[in-house]
Amino acid sequence: MSRRIALSVAAGVVVVAGAGVFAVAYAGDQPPALAHNTARYAAPDGDRSGSLTFTTDVTASSGVKNVKVLAWPEQSSFAKEGLTAKDMAAAESAVCKSTGGETVRCTYTVKVTGSDAESSPHGVWHVAVLATAEDGETTLDTKAADFTVA
Repeated sequence: MSRRIALSVAAGVVVVAGAGVFAVAYAGDQPPALAHNTARYAAPDGDRSGSLTFTTDVTASSGVKNVKVLAWPEQSSFAKEGLTAKDMAAAESAVCKSTGGETVRCTYTVKVTGSDAESSPHGVWHVAVLATAEDGETTLDTKAADFTVA
């Protein structure tokens, strides 16, 4: 092999290796990813309370610090003004358990009483999720899942 070819190959290896290191470093700075979002609403019936259960899988390379959940009616100020991470600050946290690797399954459940259901707007509701990774990166999905209150 000539010296020129050997230098070209060596330079190519350095460029490819450098790109790989950059890709790995860049991948570490990605915000949390949400997947498999589901919302299940069960209306209260007589003396029996109902419930809202929301589940999501969250993946973050640095680990998941917390996941906040907020259900909001489609006919609300959030629909006009938009929901922000600041709005989510007072939202309740989901309970998250590791599913292996960098992914956790998070579940949020709230009891719905008969009076809650009567005083709540009927129609379509959305579930907003704010996921925060250990490195501070965040993901806000304002319509992660929907359900209907009849």
